[in-house]
Amino acid sequence: MKARFSALAAGAAVLALSTAVISRSAESAGPAATNWSSFGGDDKEQHYSPLAQVTEANVGKLGLAWSYDVDSYDSYTQPLAVNGVIYFAVGLSVVHAVDARTGKLLWQYDPDVASQPEAKWRMRAGWGTRGIAYKDGTIFTATREGRLIAVDAKTGKPRWSVKTLDEAEGAYITGPPWVAGDKVVIGFGGADYNPVRGYVTAYDIKTGKKAWRWYVVPGDPAKGFENKAMEAAAKTWNGEWWKWGGGGSVWHAMAYDAKYDRIYIGTGNGFPWNIKIRSPGGGDNLYLSSIVALDVKTGEYVWHYQVNPENSHDWNDAMDIELADIMIGGKMRSVLMHAPKNGFFYAIDRETGKFIQAGEFGKQNWAKRIDPVTGRPDINPDAQYPDGKPFMMYPFPNGAHGIQAMSFSPKTGYSYIPVMEGGRVFVDPANIKDWKYKPGMMVNTGLGAPPANMVPPVATSKLVAYDVANNKIAWSVPQPGVFNGGTLATAGNLVFQGTNDGTFNAFSAKTGRKLWSYPAQNGILSAPISYSVGGKQYVSVITGFRSSFPNKPNWDYRQQQRRLLTFTIGGVKKLPKVDSVDEPIQDDPAFVVDADKAKIGAGIYNSSCVICHGSGMMAGGAAPDLRKSGVPLDAETFKSVVHDGALMARGMGSFGQLTDGELEGLRHYIRQRARETAPKGK
Repeated sequence: MKARFSALAAGAAVLALSTAVISRSAESAGPAATNWSSFGGDDKEQHYSPLAQVTEANVGKLGLAWSYDVDSYDSYTQPLAVNGVIYFAVGLSVVHAVDARTGKLLWQYDPDVASQPEAKWRMRAGWGTRGIAYKDGTIFTATREGRLIAVDAKTGKPRWSVKTLDEAEGAYITGPPWVAGDKVVIGFGGADYNPVRGYVTAYDIKTGKKAWRWYVVPGDPAKGFENKAMEAAAKTWNGEWWKWGGGGSVWHAMAYDAKYDRIYIGTGNGFPWNIKIRSPGGGDNLYLSSIVALDVKTGEYVWHYQVNPENSHDWNDAMDIELADIMIGGKMRSVLMHAPKNGFFYAIDRETGKFIQAGEFGKQNWAKRIDPVTGRPDINPDAQYPDGKPFMMYPFPNGAHGIQAMSFSPKTGYSYIPVMEGGRVFVDPANIKDWKYKPGMMVNTGLGAPPANMVPPVATSKLVAYDVANNKIAWSVPQPGVFNGGTLATAGNLVFQGTNDGTFNAFSAKTGRKLWSYPAQNGILSAPISYSVGGKQYVSVITGFRSSFPNKPNWDYRQQQRRLLTFTIGGVKKLPKVDSVDEPIQDDPAFVVDADKAKIGAGIYNSSCVICHGSGMMAGGAAPDLRKSGVPLDAETFKSVVHDGALMARGMGSFGQLTDGELEGLRHYIRQRARETAPKGK
């Protein structure tokens, strides 16, 4: 099938796009202030808006200007706003353009991901598209199954498309492309699940011609090394790591530094997580878990800083990379700011890659400290779970900070981080000496099952303001649940953030005091943006919630009305009333659960289904609650969906490797869990 393009009154849409008014009010010092043209706002990627019409004094008058209903199963993304138009992609990378004043749809481009041959297995994992890029009238979007596509920003018609993933790789793309000068750079994910070798690829923004590719980890030494950086990295590995791919996928954050004409990439964890399997004998395993600077023109290595050497966890550096000039220790420094999963906030010199400082922003017990001179962590030996000894690790694999965006305000000097505090038991598998990768399974970490008596406390969350110059927490406020939205800082001394309780909030950037809150009718994970059109400042956010864990309130996958909400001072629009219905757990009294079959199904569920359908089969909004679905009650229907891919257009991949016996085991396990968790008396 061909990609689908739809335009509503196409001629009028083009006219609206070409004549959109750009305000240059006193608060808007040019296009950078008026637009939100990059993932983080501009090329500093700070998630900061210099607009200041909305302030601490008047934020109480903020109201809804308009809303746009998103017809998609997934909205874990953040929009762009350029020349009076908002652009965003949702679901299977379906790109939308809407009028930034009114919310009227101008055009929509559907790359038809579900019809692509690679989609069946590449759609098994991933958290939906997280963003798009813009440059010189072109929107760049990436698809789950591995294409990078350039789309005309005025018409929504594709300009060029390239396959950026090798067909044999167990990889997928959920992160945004990143514009770097005259190139667009894209990475991919998958190193949690498959033996992949991470890399980033740069393409010419006008033609789509491949410019260069840089690998994150070394390949088989017998085949030679691509460059000196790979030759040097190989000395930090042991065993036959290349048989596992090595990992290191660059699945989210990058940043382009025009000052040095470099792109900084955040590299991922190893495959498998357990270093005793991946690289017996240890080693730093370069360039896993690192910030790497590459020359944009050539793709050549410039410098690196490894955040987590000897990584035996899910630590990765895909979290925000933000740039600023900051006075530290009495000296103005060109700083790269980074708050990754591991709980430390890092300041790195952008010119040299040298470590400046690091401090804790969240609960952690894996390191005694970060050496203030070398920048190398003093790793707690127990955190490597030696000799099969289990260890309760903080933070958990979701991280002290995940991919929900942090923001930085040059006015306060604070970075605003959505922080999580949760633990996870790490332990070797019983079969560590002959551990084998299981193709088609979504959990291939190289870890064992934790002891039954080691259960982590319930995870919590908070919003933290981190004083970058003084390397300490300035303030923090507790937040509901575990997963909350990304943040936006503004020159009005405000921090905007959506939370999982269904509210969109504004806090004082100086103190953390909540100043305004709006009932958004849905949990929010995406980061807000701010822009101006016609002399007005607007704040926009896309609602929608997904998690692998149950949440209160429970945002049911099928009942969520995901929306793009846009606010301005004096807005008076109202959202329609929503009546939530608690759908009952489905059952068939004639279905007799076979315990042996259910045991087989439990193994399949916890290795292939849990990521989307929820821990303990308690869904968290990422996918339907299988206990409440009628699909598993009929064997043929269940096979058509799970095995054959009947619902791929709605985001459900195909698990064609499952046998009839395994599928039947899943059905029995689903019915078992449904009855175990049903309300008493039902």
